[in-house]
Amino acid sequence: MHWWPRTIRWQMLFSLVIIEVLSIALFTLLLVRNAEKESERRTSQRVQDQSAQLAVQAAQGIVQERPDWVGLAVKVMANSPSVARAKITDATGKVLYNSQGNAVEQVLTPEERAQMPKMLGNGTHSFHFDGNRCEGVHPIYLDNTLRGFAWVESDNGSETKQVNSVLRASLIFGGIWIVVSTLLAWFVSRFITRPLTLLHSGTKALMSTPEGAGEFPLPVIAKNEFGDLIDAFNRMVASIAEQRAGLNDTLSLLDSMLAYAPIGLAFVDRNLRIVRVNQPFASLTRFPLSRHLGRTVAAIMPPESAARLEEAFEQVFAQETPVTEIELSGEGLGPGSGPNGPNKAWTWVVSVYPVITGPSKVRWAGMIVRDVSERVRAEETLRKTEKLAATGRLAASIAHEINNPLEALTNILYLLKNFTSLDPSAHEYVTMAEHEVRRVAEIAQQTLRFYRQSTLPTRASMVELIDSVLDLYKSRINNQGVAVQREFDPQLTLFCYSGEIRQVFANLLGNAIDASLPGGRIIVRARPSRDWRNPETRGVRFTVADTGAGMDPEVRERIFEAFFTTKETTGTGLGLWVSHEIIEKHRGRVRVRSRSVHSGGSSGTVFQIFLPDDETLAVQGQLAAARHGIGTRE
Repeated sequence: MHWWPRTIRWQMLFSLVIIEVLSIALFTLLLVRNAEKESERRTSQRVQDQSAQLAVQAAQGIVQERPDWVGLAVKVMANSPSVARAKITDATGKVLYNSQGNAVEQVLTPEERAQMPKMLGNGTHSFHFDGNRCEGVHPIYLDNTLRGFAWVESDNGSETKQVNSVLRASLIFGGIWIVVSTLLAWFVSRFITRPLTLLHSGTKALMSTPEGAGEFPLPVIAKNEFGDLIDAFNRMVASIAEQRAGLNDTLSLLDSMLAYAPIGLAFVDRNLRIVRVNQPFASLTRFPLSRHLGRTVAAIMPPESAARLEEAFEQVFAQETPVTEIELSGEGLGPGSGPNGPNKAWTWVVSVYPVITGPSKVRWAGMIVRDVSERVRAEETLRKTEKLAATGRLAASIAHEINNPLEALTNILYLLKNFTSLDPSAHEYVTMAEHEVRRVAEIAQQTLRFYRQSTLPTRASMVELIDSVLDLYKSRINNQGVAVQREFDPQLTLFCYSGEIRQVFANLLGNAIDASLPGGRIIVRARPSRDWRNPETRGVRFTVADTGAGMDPEVRERIFEAFFTTKETTGTGLGLWVSHEIIEKHRGRVRVRSRSVHSGGSSGTVFQIFLPDDETLAVQGQLAAARHGIGTRE
């Protein structure tokens, strides 16, 4: 009901006014009704008396044979304030005398004629007709003979005025009573509704600012039941504030644990839609935190992993028991990564548990995700390290075993060079053989650098160093039909471990020859340069580029891993790994660009190496060799 007041005060006042109006209206109705009945009774009694009196006077006039007395009695009776009309009729109802108009022209009404049979006898009678008209009639008897009837009709004006006066007095009294009682109720309602208004405002303040304590405690403004209610409300608010503080502390603790836990946490509903995750989980899936909500597990996980998780969630919801230690893994792009994401393997260990919110009611399922990719990689690295250690021990044994034959071969070459007569070409070959034997000895001593390191770095000529490698592979280059383009300054020098740098070039050039097709081209370039990241550092940039088959992105990402090779029968997977270790030892950087024949267009591979020309390398050599991750792979 839109017209009904909303506040208690106005509801009380409005209800009081309605009750009083109805009560006064009923009282007035009863009072007026009683006044009307009393007026009717008095009127009936009066017209009966008046008609009887008129009948007596008419009888006297008839006895005295004075018709004028009869007419005068009628007129005198009609002049009475309470009489509207008087008349005399004979026994048949013919009007003989009438106070209004000509008697000849007057006739009795049907209602009046209906009363005549009732008048047989000497009794007065009154009746009502035409609404509120009242008329008394009395028979006129002379010597027991009915001579006629005396009729007196009442004038109801006075009775109506009296009833209206009663009605008016009742209405005035009722209006005054309503106003006075309403004012009194208004003042009384203030004492009743003021505490309720205070409680209402306090409740609204509690709803709008649950954590705000500025409005409380409410003042106790009454010493009655309302005061007790306000006091109880204050105690309730204090209890709620205390409970809320404890709940907020608990929620803050849980939120902090959820946000900063070093593991991924996620919760799903029965439709397997995510309802909440933490940042570590978002980092694992590589989706923004906000994009997880409302999405299914299948939308953020690879199909195989999502299927296993969905099976685990269904089991948790059905059996209300946790499922632990689910190992998920993937190759290539990690879950949620884009097409340009890193090609790294990932491994997760997932546990799924029920979140019970009621008796035997699992509302959500939680998921704890631990990323063990690094551990798996560490275990793999450990296995590789064991292989490297075994390789190192084997290399040490081989180096020890071939040292004596190499020393004998070196002595024989020395004798052949210095104590025999050789033509210039033979002498050149002997010198080359002596040089390569020394290089073999160096390689044997520094293999994997687990058991022996090169002695000290020296300043070496880049022309001699690169030409020695090109001369070593001259026959393979010629047989392969590959053109080699040399671009470097003959005066260019570098402070380095020359034997190790020669080994790097040998590995790079050997790989370029293996990748090249007949008619291909290899570019070997060396020039002064600066560090790509630190322009203040000067050094030498080497480039070995070929027009061979190139490498796919997956292969390029792993070329510096130990034992990784694409040469199934001839490769060991150690060449580029050793080369990268040597570059890091020299505090250098390496960049690789390659385009595979599968990508369409021209193919080939470019290795760019920057080595700083730093003469403090001898002092910091051991420290540089122990550092990893200095080189930049692109």
